[in-house]
Amino acid sequence: MTRSLRIAVPLFMIVAPLWLHAQTAAAAPDTTNVREKLLGSWHLVSRDEQDADGKIRTRTDAVGVIMYTSDGHMAVQIMVPEKSEAPDNPVQYQQGGYEAYQGTYSLDEKTHTVTHHVESALVRSLIGKDLTRVYRFDGKRLILKSSRSDEHWTIIWEHN
Repeated sequence: MTRSLRIAVPLFMIVAPLWLHAQTAAAAPDTTNVREKLLGSWHLVSRDEQDADGKIRTRTDAVGVIMYTSDGHMAVQIMVPEKSEAPDNPVQYQQGGYEAYQGTYSLDEKTHTVTHHVESALVRSLIGKDLTRVYRFDGKRLILKSSRSDEHWTIIWEHN
């Protein structure tokens, strides 16, 4: 074997796996940790709610914020316009057009759910409840839906 081959073969054996790893990593899908994606504050973009007649309406007339912290705490506040009626849900989340609660949260990445463990709330009947939400991300947006089959709403948040 020539001297150049004796150098080239071991060099190839070192460089080829590194190159292959770099190519694979570049082509891999975004695997950012879900908890990391969730962290921070999100402002309300829109909400889809089922009216009394059963039709789903997209509403953009409310303001709100939801926050998730790295130590497992969360808080949410939403204010709807004065003239707006509360959606027809089996669980009432708002009082006088205002929804607010805070507590801790837990994630289940397999089922794509985040559960809000309510510690305090404007609507006191929510205190002590676990509110499970189905989540998905769409770019800078977080889309939350109720996991309950008898609730038909979706809320879209955008990362601040």
